[in-house]
Amino acid sequence: MTVRVLECARCRCAADCSPDRQFYTDLAHGLMDIIFINDLRASTLIGIYPREKAMPQMVEISLQIGTSTASAGASDDIGDTIDYALVVERLRSELATRHFNLLERLAEYVATLLLEDFGATWVRVSIAKLGMMRGVQRVGVVIERGAAS
Repeated sequence: MTVRVLECARCRCAADCSPDRQFYTDLAHGLMDIIFINDLRASTLIGIYPREKAMPQMVEISLQIGTSTASAGASDDIGDTIDYALVVERLRSELATRHFNLLERLAEYVATLLLEDFGATWVRVSIAKLGMMRGVQRVGVVIERGAAS
């Protein structure tokens, strides 16, 4: 029996590196630096029920933001990277003035903001509602998005 090893057409590594099989942080094709923000709590109107549309709820957000930090590492200048303090400030400000029916929509909004307004290459957004159901600590969604080519 012969074992056939797949070979990547781009780099000739022993893997199937077609775009639908790649991870954005694939070490075989270059490194991705990640800025992370974990367990950010922000208040927003989220939900489909009347009480949820009337009373803000606390959501917990964790972000992984893919970007090159090489310039900032060399220059030691905050202007050469994504400033996580500005990200947090912007998210809190935006979420305080908006209503989302679904966590999925909120996650898409956050991902788009990071990709378009902050210049991220890739993002992983995790958003959870806290204490929504008896006996359940949190419910949520995790999405990954990449910048349009």
